Amino acid sequence: MSKLIINGGKPLNGTVKVSGSKNAALSLIAASILCDETKLTNVPRIKDVESMLEIISFLGGEYKWIGEHKVTINTKSLQSKPLPEIARKLRASILFAGPMLARFGRVELPYPGGDIIGARPINTHVNSFGDLGVFSCHGESLCLDASKARGGKIVLEEPSVTATEGIILFAAGLGEDVEVRLSASEPHVQNLCHFLVAGGVQISGIGTTTLRIRGKKLPLENSTHEVIPDELEASAFSVLGAVTRSNLIIDVVKFEYLDSVLLQLGKMNVNFSASENSINVMPPDNPYKSFRIQSGLYPKLVTDHLPPFVVLATQAEGTSLVHEWLYEARQNYIRELIKMGANAVIMDPHRALIIGPTPLYGKEVTGFDIRSGMTMVIAALVATGQTIINGVEHIDRGYEKLEERLKAIGADITRVND
Repeated sequence: MSKLIINGGKPLNGTVKVSGSKNAALSLIAASILCDETKLTNVPRIKDVESMLEIISFLGGEYKWIGEHKVTINTKSLQSKPLPEIARKLRASILFAGPMLARFGRVELPYPGGDIIGARPINTHVNSFGDLGVFSCHGESLCLDASKARGGKIVLEEPSVTATEGIILFAAGLGEDVEVRLSASEPHVQNLCHFLVAGGVQISGIGTTTLRIRGKKLPLENSTHEVIPDELEASAFSVLGAVTRSNLIIDVVKFEYLDSVLLQLGKMNVNFSASENSINVMPPDNPYKSFRIQSGLYPKLVTDHLPPFVVLATQAEGTSLVHEWLYEARQNYIRELIKMGANAVIMDPHRALIIGPTPLYGKEVTGFDIRSGMTMVIAALVATGQTIINGVEHIDRGYEKLEERLKAIGADITRVND
C-alpha cells in the first residue's frame, strides 16, 4: 500500500489546474450505454473512471483514450449480463442500473460499496424504479426487471444524487413522461441532463428539484460532451491556499456552481478575488474568522465540501460548529486532525466543535475516504514537521496526479510504497 510523506509548514505559490469532475464523469460513462458512440472530453484520469470503463468493457463495449483527457466509448455491441465483481467495490456502479434497464429491460448487479462514511442504502434507488413499474428481487445480487415499466410521477424519499441520476437515465430511454420531484440538482446532475438533451431527450427543470423527462427510442444520438470542472477540487484548493497563507490561482472553475463555496470563504475572512474563470487566493490581511460549517442540499455546501473547511477552522479565531447532516460516520477525519493538534470536540455523529487558532503538527494519519484523504493532505501541508498519510488509494480514486500538481506549486510531498 502507498503512503504520502509530506513536510509541511511552507507557503505555496503558483497555479493549480482543476480537473474534470469525478462525479460528472462517472454518470456520463454510465449514460454512454444509451448511445452507440460517445466522446467525452476533460475526463479525469483517476481510478474510479478506469473502474467504470472496465465495467463497460466487461459488458462488451469498447473505449479508447484519444488524448490525455479525451475518451471515446462505443457500446453498440453491449450485452446484457450481470455486472462484474468490481462493481461491488464502486458506489457509482449503481448508475449502470438505469441505462441497462432502459436498453435491455433488466439488470443484475452486486450491491455497490464505496467510501466508509456511514450508511448508504439503495432504498431510494429501488423504490424509485418501483414507482415506474420496475420489479426488484434481492439476494446475493440486486435484480431489476422493467418489462412492465411505465411513466409517472416520482417523489424521491431523499434528494439522492445517484438515485436522481439513475431515474433520469432510465427515463431517457423509456419513451413515456416521467416527473421526478424532490430531485437532486447538483452540478453533475445538470451536466448529465445536458448530455441527454444533446442526445434527443426532452428534459425541463434542469437545475431545480422538479424534472420532467420525455425519453426517446434508443439509441440516443451520438454526441461529444465536455465534463465540467470539479467544483470540489476548486473548493479544496482554495482552502489549501488559505490555510498555507499562499498565493494560489485555482484554474479553471465554473462560478455558477460555487456560490456557497465563495460565501463560506468570505465568511471565514479568506482573502481572495475572482476573475473570469479563476480564483486567486492570497495571504490574509486579517485573522481568519470562525463560522458555522454546515452541509445542506445544493446549492448550499454539500457534504463533500465540508472536510477541507474544517482544517481552515483550526486556523480561525473562535469556535466553529461543524454540522454534517447526512453521513453519521464521516467525522473520522476530525479524530485524525485531533492527533495533529486540533482543538476539537465531536459532540455526536453529526456535529463537532473546532476551536482555533491551533497549530497543527506532523503525525501519522489515515484518509478513510476520498474527501478525508484530501483533507489530510491539506492539514499536512499547513502542519509543522512531517506527516505520513495512509489510505492513499482513496485519494487516487478521486484526484488525478495530486502529488505532481502539488509539487508544481512548491509542496514537499513524496509517495512511498510499503
